Amino acid sequence: VQLQASGGGLVQAGDSLRLSCVASGRTFSNNGMGWFRQAPGKEREFVAAVAWNGGITSSADSVKGRFTISRDRAKNTMYLQMNSLKPEDTAVYYCAAARSAYGGSLAANYNKWGLGTLVTVSS
Repeated sequence: VQLQASGGGLVQAGDSLRLSCVASGRTFSNNGMGWFRQAPGKEREFVAAVAWNGGITSSADSVKGRFTISRDRAKNTMYLQMNSLKPEDTAVYYCAAARSAYGGSLAANYNKWGLGTLVTVSS
């Protein structure tokens, strides 16, 4: 069972990126999923979460209005559309699957993590 995040890269401030997280080995269609990030020298922090059916989403204040989380259950894939990127968004972004139908912002609610994809935003 794996979660594979992709789509990271080096961009300039103001640019957009779309991250994808594909689950393989089993379906997570009944699990909530989320994105977290960890910047160099900082602790991992919550970015956004989506419920099992996409009906509930939440995001950190720092990304509200710029990042949008979504999922395609048929493709077992979750996305993070990131617009108006800022240098402070630079981090390794991790996708995770929750134990329940919605994990929210607490990392402890997630029990399956991907390896992460690096996003670097230059000023």
